[in-house]
Amino acid sequence: MRALIQRVSKASVTVDGRVISQIGKGLVVLLGIGHGDGEEQTAFLAEKVANLRIFEDEQGKTNLSVLDVRGEAVVVSQFTLYADTRKGRRPSFIDAALPDVAKPLVDRFAEMLRGRGVPTQTGQFGAHMLVEIHNDGPVTIWLEK
Repeated sequence: MRALIQRVSKASVTVDGRVISQIGKGLVVLLGIGHGDGEEQTAFLAEKVANLRIFEDEQGKTNLSVLDVRGEAVVVSQFTLYADTRKGRRPSFIDAALPDVAKPLVDRFAEMLRGRGVPTQTGQFGAHMLVEIHNDGPVTIWLEK
């Protein structure tokens, strides 16, 4: 399981011209599910994301988590995080889990974030989404389990 986390001042997800998710200060989590991923990887990354100290305190040091700043999260399924570009010019996505495996794990990840106290919205699995990200910093962190 792979997560690309961006600290944002605001973010939104639009599908078919309609905003389906919108947050203020918080995190956008682009989440990729690979073959063999399950509950262990989901729980590990949800705990890590909820408690990752990437927000600044009063001294300007990155000592605060999304929980500490009472931020929100948007989780967007992103199978392209498993792109294999070693051969040719067209990426292969054979390492990404199939939708019937990936969707429940993306939903479970969002549920686990909520369970840890992070108000969490999601994109729409399998849809063409426009994701507006106002990356704050910019801060972008890659996590993998």
